[in-house]
Amino acid sequence: MGVTINAPASVDIAGLPLLRRGKVRDVYDLGDKLLIVASDRLSAYDVVLPTAIAGKGKILTAAALFWFELTKDVVANHLITANFEAIQKALPKGVTLDKSWFDGRMMLVKKAKRVDVECVARAYLAGSGLKEYNGTGLVGGHRLPKGLVAASKLPEVIFTPATKADEGHDENITREQLSLQVGSQLSSQLEKLTLSVFKRASEHLDARGLILADTKFEFGFIDGELRLIDEILTPDSSRVWLKSDWKPGATPDGFDKQFVRDWLEKSGWNKRAPGPELPADVVAGTLARYEDFLKKVTK
Repeated sequence: MGVTINAPASVDIAGLPLLRRGKVRDVYDLGDKLLIVASDRLSAYDVVLPTAIAGKGKILTAAALFWFELTKDVVANHLITANFEAIQKALPKGVTLDKSWFDGRMMLVKKAKRVDVECVARAYLAGSGLKEYNGTGLVGGHRLPKGLVAASKLPEVIFTPATKADEGHDENITREQLSLQVGSQLSSQLEKLTLSVFKRASEHLDARGLILADTKFEFGFIDGELRLIDEILTPDSSRVWLKSDWKPGATPDGFDKQFVRDWLEKSGWNKRAPGPELPADVVAGTLARYEDFLKKVTK
């Protein structure tokens, strides 16, 4: 994919009811099914930036499809198909999609009753976990050893849930708070599945010279069964580092949005909407990292 400046971030589908427009994904309601379309929007600090990353949505979708397939024996997921022709046939008569835009960025999925929790697993200290640890010595209610620094490997992978916010910040909560919110049985099930999927993904990445530092999952009920939904293990939802770049004390330059965040931190932006336009070199660098992520993960 080449770098395109001023590319459209998304294309609306006339004739389909838009259920919600997230920071990146547009979700259309098809009754007992949903059509999820990954746009080329990029968000940082909970603000959708005005500059699109052309082709980003297709990379996110390809990554999610790869991981859904790799983890389906660990936990079932909501995917029906990502085939363009099959999706086109499933749409109401008169709704026609532009294949050049939509092919490769769509998933037709079963509608689930979402559990409104971000299920986060952490193996290394970074991001909001590092910030919380530096302030309290805790991460999501887990008491961690003293003396840890940025990118320290944790003694074990920990489950640190967060409230799910459609707008604004997700709020980290403890496992005890989660249990009170959803019940002890479901809380335990969410933790077990989160750590199991994390283990499968971490082993896959480890064999390719990569570290899965942390990631987040979403789950929902379909016909009474808890399933993995939304996206999974994309650069938008995960911190993945090269093993060769890792050492405690500094967060490695990975494949996620940290490259953009670093530029935004230096730009003087106040982290409130509207966000600044991204320069061409930041767009190119971001796209290159997403493309490299997909290549390394799926080889």
